[in-house]
Amino acid sequence: MFFSESDVMMSEEEFRLIRDIIYSHCGLFFDSDTKYLLEKRLSRRLQLYQLQTFKDYHYFLKYDRKKDQELSDLMDVLTTNETYFFREAFQLKAAKEQKGEKTLRIWSAGCSTGEEPYTIAMLIMEMGCFHGWRVEIVGTDISNRVLQHSRKAVYGKSSFRTTEDRYVRRFFQEQEDGFRVNDEVRELVTISHLNLFDQNRLALLGKMDVIFCRNVIIYFDQTAKKKVVDIFYRMLHEGGHLLLGHSESLMNISTAFTLRHLKNDMVYQKPCSSGSVV
Repeated sequence: MFFSESDVMMSEEEFRLIRDIIYSHCGLFFDSDTKYLLEKRLSRRLQLYQLQTFKDYHYFLKYDRKKDQELSDLMDVLTTNETYFFREAFQLKAAKEQKGEKTLRIWSAGCSTGEEPYTIAMLIMEMGCFHGWRVEIVGTDISNRVLQHSRKAVYGKSSFRTTEDRYVRRFFQEQEDGFRVNDEVRELVTISHLNLFDQNRLALLGKMDVIFCRNVIIYFDQTAKKKVVDIFYRMLHEGGHLLLGHSESLMNISTAFTLRHLKNDMVYQKPCSSGSVV
C-alpha cells in the first residue's frame, strides 16, 4: 500500500506514547504544540518500514529487534543542526581564562558537524600558552549523521561566515569539495557518539575542565534540563567552567554553579570545596 505523508494522521494517544519513548531515550521533549512537527517528520519512517499507522510505529519502537537502531536514527530526523566556525567567538574566548594543572580537557556536548570543537582547538593553538600541556577536546553528539561530517572535517563556505581569512589560511587546506581542517588541529579533537542520558557512556568520558553545551538544553523540559545540568556539574573538576548558549541560563534549573563575569562573557563555574574560585 502506498500513501503520501499527509495520508496518515497521528492521534493524541499515539503522539503521547511515541513522545514518551523519545523522551525516555534522550530527553528531547515535544509538547502538544509540536504534534504536527513530530507527525510530519515521523510519517517518513512509516513509509520506510511500510507501516500503516503510528500505532504500528509505536509498537515497532517498543518491541522490534531494530528498535535501538531506529531510536538512534531518529536523532538525525528530529534534531536541528546549524553551526559554523567561530560562532559567538566572544564566548569561546572566555575559555581562555581557564587555569589549572598542565592538563586541559574540554567537552563540546552537542558538537553538531564539528565546527565548535575544531574552533576551540584552533584558539588554543593560536594562544600558545598551553604549549607542553596535555590538551584533549572531546566533541559528542547524538546524531550519527552530523558526526560523520565532523569526522570528515571538510566544510563549505557557509561554515566560514564569521571566520577571519587568517584562520582559514593557517588551519585549513582547500580541496575540491571544500576546506579540510588541518591534521594538527584534528589531533587535539576526538569525535564520539553520545546520548546525554546514557550513564554508562558518560562515565567513560572522565572529568572535564570546561564544558560547552550551547543551544542543546533548550530542547529539554525542566526535569531533563536539571538532570543534564547535574551531570555536567558532576563531570567538571572543581573550578571548571560550563558555557551555555547566549540565550540560555541556569535560572530555575540549578544553584550549584557560581556565575562568573569574565572579560568576554558570563560563564558558570563549579565552586571549589574551599569556596574559592580559580
